[in-house]
Amino acid sequence: MPFSSACSRRKALKTAALATGSMMLRHLPSARAETTPSRFLPVEDLFRAAIAKGQTPGAVAAVGTEGQTVWKGVFGNRALVPHPEPMTWQTLFDMASLTKVLITAPAIMQLYEQGQLKLDDPVCRYLPAFAANGKQAVTIRQLLTHYSGLPPDVDLSTPWSGKETAVSLALNAPLQHPPGEQFVYSDINFITLGLIVEKLSGLPLDEYAARAILSPLGLKRTFFQPDPVLGSAIAPTQFDDTHTMLRGVVHDPTTRRMGGVAGHAGLFSCADDMITYAKALLAKRAGKPSPFPLKQETLVLMSTPQQPKGKQDLRGLGWDIATHYSTPRGTVFPATSFGHTGFTGTSLWLVPETESFVLILTNRVHPDGKGNVIALRRDVATAAALALQHVSDQPPAG
Repeated sequence: MPFSSACSRRKALKTAALATGSMMLRHLPSARAETTPSRFLPVEDLFRAAIAKGQTPGAVAAVGTEGQTVWKGVFGNRALVPHPEPMTWQTLFDMASLTKVLITAPAIMQLYEQGQLKLDDPVCRYLPAFAANGKQAVTIRQLLTHYSGLPPDVDLSTPWSGKETAVSLALNAPLQHPPGEQFVYSDINFITLGLIVEKLSGLPLDEYAARAILSPLGLKRTFFQPDPVLGSAIAPTQFDDTHTMLRGVVHDPTTRRMGGVAGHAGLFSCADDMITYAKALLAKRAGKPSPFPLKQETLVLMSTPQQPKGKQDLRGLGWDIATHYSTPRGTVFPATSFGHTGFTGTSLWLVPETESFVLILTNRVHPDGKGNVIALRRDVATAAALALQHVSDQPPAG
């Protein structure tokens, strides 16, 4: 794209973002923090507007670049029922499917670095029962990229409970498509990967995570199965089947039936720990000193396209790059950026070239499951990218 066209595009995007921010401000009387850099005011307006529309009860968010956190925000309430509670920076959130990329994928890649597995090995080499129903050719790479051919989730139509039942359902699940043919986001993929971690490490997944990932990073408030004494600090999600408000108990029904620990969901965390995680990952990926417990080349492998050749849905090893789940990239961050979302309303998007990140933590499912932050994620990423002056000359892929 010619330089003049690129400049015009930058100007148009900035004008649109600022106009949106100004319009929102006129309709939202909330006071702004005096210390907020002016370039992030449109970001704050987006959160206030989403809360005013009932899209989420509250949010905690942060933006960083080049190893620094350049903006933080706390908005709305962390609870609405049985009574309102204000959101705080220290609030703990159910991270939902961010568990996949924060814990399970890096655990698998640690085992890969140790030579305990190969990415193109069949899964049944490590879990022989997985070969049932024609799955003998499915590989670990296909699980990580969601090209296994498995359905989205195990059967929840009957009231089963217990990890043993979940393992049986996952290992015996039939294929919906031939392996490698189609991208289908599947929790079964990461339930299975979690089982591989447990088989090869000899540890329960939560214990492995604490020892091999969370402890090296110094994360003190990230864990599965939060202690009940932390209940008041946790953002509640929604009512379960018995009309009990879930608070400190995982929202995902499959993980909940499994006892709270699974490869696809179950992790709880907070903004400070997630910022530490993001900075450490980006620094290690850039070849800088970092406590992140994987090699630089492994992180590059995880965050670059690894899907089958010729497929248009781009996935790394765990991380999303360009699929219909990629709205948290916004319209400005480059096609080389990557990230992931969680069903409860969490998301993390990362830009390797500038070590930038956008972290959004919400409990948008509280109290009735009707909140929706898809547009908020997209718009915040766009506004944050403009604030960071990350304007790509080419539109992102996908």
